[in-house]
Amino acid sequence: MQIGLVGLGKMGGNMRERLRNAGHTVVGYDTNPELADVNSLVDLVEQLERPRAVWVMVPAGAATQGVIDQLATLLRHGDTVIDGGNSRWTDDEKHAEELAKHGINFVDAGVSGGVWGLKNGYALMVGGDKEVVDDLRPIFDALKPEGPYGYVHAGKVGAGHFSKMVHNGIEYAMMQAYAEGWELLEKVDSVDNVREVFRSWQEGTVIRSWLLDLAVNALDEDHHLDNLRGYAQDSGEGRWTVEAAIDNAVPLPAITASLFARFASRQDDSPQMKMIAALRNQFGGHAVESAKK
Repeated sequence: MQIGLVGLGKMGGNMRERLRNAGHTVVGYDTNPELADVNSLVDLVEQLERPRAVWVMVPAGAATQGVIDQLATLLRHGDTVIDGGNSRWTDDEKHAEELAKHGINFVDAGVSGGVWGLKNGYALMVGGDKEVVDDLRPIFDALKPEGPYGYVHAGKVGAGHFSKMVHNGIEYAMMQAYAEGWELLEKVDSVDNVREVFRSWQEGTVIRSWLLDLAVNALDEDHHLDNLRGYAQDSGEGRWTVEAAIDNAVPLPAITASLFARFASRQDDSPQMKMIAALRNQFGGHAVESAKK
């Protein structure tokens, strides 16, 4: 099968290779000419036979919107755009409506697998009309992990990215739990080999997971994580998950707390903790520390 692929970074470039290894023809475009197979989106579209399928793998928001706006003028009735980035599901509904005016199909694909996807395959959560999604199954089958799992047609347009958003919210909470456990183990005097404690959990325990395996990898590289700063970004999906929970009155205390913990990591001197310290001093006479000059 032929497919165009827009965005050839760490994820997109590996996806191109995995698809080609499975025998598919991939025409790739990237703003970095050293990565691209063609010089422009016009060239990409011209090299594909109709009905065309173009997979967009660029950052969510303005970058994705810009590519879809261009494709709307280049593609024709019956062609399909797949958004495989981390777009918000509400953007999917907007993009589907915009492209439908030109007779162009739209599919959203939540993709998980990161830099390991080339070797292990990508978990795919797909949203869109069944007939359109079924036509793309050879592409999805090539990208997914071997075996019966790793792919789902989650529902209508937006369902793929909504499912991936919830996946990432769960990921936030799982990472936070491992991080809190690691810090507590590091804090006490009685445990003198925290790395090997984590390693011992990799088999035979209910908390074993790929994230745990990755934590052990990180501790092998840096025994006490001394070379890292305690600062964590969030890419948007955690916020969107919490917002969706509020909109639907679904309690998500663990995921919400993990998101707020990331916010706290960015504060060298927490304003909230200043107020807490002041209040403890006022009602209990607890000692306070002076700010460093």
